[in-house]
Amino acid sequence: MAELNKYSKQVTQDGSQPAAQAMLHAIGLNDEDLKKPMIGVASTGYEGNPCNMHLNDLAVHVKRGIEHSGQTGLIFNTIGISDGISMGTSGMKYSLPSRDIIADSMEAVVKGMSYDAMVAIVGCDKNMPGSVMAMLRVNRPSIMVYGGTIAPGYHNGKKLDVVSAFEAWGQKVSGAIDDDEFKAIVQKACPGPGACGGMYTANTMASAIEAMGLTLPNNSSIPAAHSDKVLECEAVGEAMKVLLEKDIKPSDIVSKKSIENAFRLATILGGSTNAVLHLMAIAKTADIDFTLEDFQKISDSTPMLGDLKPSGQYVFEDLYNEGGVPAVMKFMLNHDMLHGECLTVTGKTIAENLADVEPISVSQDVIRDLNKPIKSTGHIQILYGNLAEEGSVAKITGKEGLAFEGTARVFDSEEAANEGIASGAVQKGDVVVIRYVGPKGGPGMPEMLKPTSAIMGAGLGKEVALITDGRFSGGSHGFVVGHITPEAQTGGTIALVKDGDKIRIDAEKNEIHVELSDEEITERRKTWKEPTLKVQSGALYKYARMVSSASKGCITDEF
Repeated sequence: MAELNKYSKQVTQDGSQPAAQAMLHAIGLNDEDLKKPMIGVASTGYEGNPCNMHLNDLAVHVKRGIEHSGQTGLIFNTIGISDGISMGTSGMKYSLPSRDIIADSMEAVVKGMSYDAMVAIVGCDKNMPGSVMAMLRVNRPSIMVYGGTIAPGYHNGKKLDVVSAFEAWGQKVSGAIDDDEFKAIVQKACPGPGACGGMYTANTMASAIEAMGLTLPNNSSIPAAHSDKVLECEAVGEAMKVLLEKDIKPSDIVSKKSIENAFRLATILGGSTNAVLHLMAIAKTADIDFTLEDFQKISDSTPMLGDLKPSGQYVFEDLYNEGGVPAVMKFMLNHDMLHGECLTVTGKTIAENLADVEPISVSQDVIRDLNKPIKSTGHIQILYGNLAEEGSVAKITGKEGLAFEGTARVFDSEEAANEGIASGAVQKGDVVVIRYVGPKGGPGMPEMLKPTSAIMGAGLGKEVALITDGRFSGGSHGFVVGHITPEAQTGGTIALVKDGDKIRIDAEKNEIHVELSDEEITERRKTWKEPTLKVQSGALYKYARMVSSASKGCITDEF
């Protein structure tokens, strides 16, 4: 059996560390407690966001389970940024940088405090990849606990979620609904705790990380307000005991095959384009070679089956009621779409965890059968061309068509684009270009949910395309292409596009081009000047100076 307290013993058992021991006695630990392994319980709980509002309560249940299993649990907190609340404001620039701040802070506490293991309790989008990056950095036994999805809201017999509120704004602006209807939707869209209810980034990443093996089975699909979530938190202690005894670390679990499992599940479910960004960052942290080409190979060979919001009709709670993510994974395993030999935090393989799980029933409609997919290949496509020489990420379900050709309508900020859509400046046949919103140019690569929702709400979802060097919320849908690299701030071709240029997007050939000759592009480049960074101090300035391109996962530790 492995030594269970091999890190904490340097402060709890070393006679030359009396001050450390005195301080640990001060928090209520006795001599017997100091002999036990110390587990850092990292909560991203805070009051300002439904995704995170209940996580500090769940942390108490995790701590209780840890202590019942003969270990010492110590809760600490780190930050979170609500994507839904910051969306469409300057605050959204802090969302993606928060992923790396979360990773940095969790790493700092676990290593700085000599904890033997780590449990991360997470909610909103960036919490999950940030915590996994921290787990890989510290490489001590670790488990992620997702706080769960929100229950749907209801209005006039229809299920609502947070994107319903965004799209209602577009409907109001276009005159489709009046102010009273708009207010009713906003008030009813989010009824309580939990992360955004569709197949948006939070549920996408929670599902992917479960398939990666870093959560207990069914963690991702248990709703936030369900009693099973409390029982799961209590069970973490026994699972951690197994990890400590067998010395199973994140580096033993996360592999190229496990990342393939993660993205294949995200593809089956119709997940967010942010999965590409975050899984690349996780792979880089794990020192695993996983490129845009790897994502495309999986997408080429994997159908989209999940009829889940934003492009579908169901919410994530509906999937839980049909057996949840384990039932989908069992279906995948039975159809040779999963590496069942991959290890998980239970100490067992994925196949062993799924041995007694029934595959998702063919009688339900949340997940389509293989013979009637929503799309026969993945909805996430990697596009290249003179507009994206280093790649871009498209989310195209096929409902909006597989190709689009139109006239560029260029905006140098999200705010200008929102104003253009609201004022009617964006017309059928336009390709909306939102630039200087990339990782350096934003800075922070904010999500473009407000403009995509406004386009959908205005009834232009099949008539307008949107491309950007920024990124999209998992709630975005329509004919959208993001993560365009090189970004405008560094002189990518997107910086040279003008109103009226013809842009062609082909999701079958995986190409994105502006119809300009090489000579014209060269001439335009001669007059382009790199803009001054929008910020000159603080966290965003440091991020803009350090961050890599979206084609490399927007990591901040590549020098």
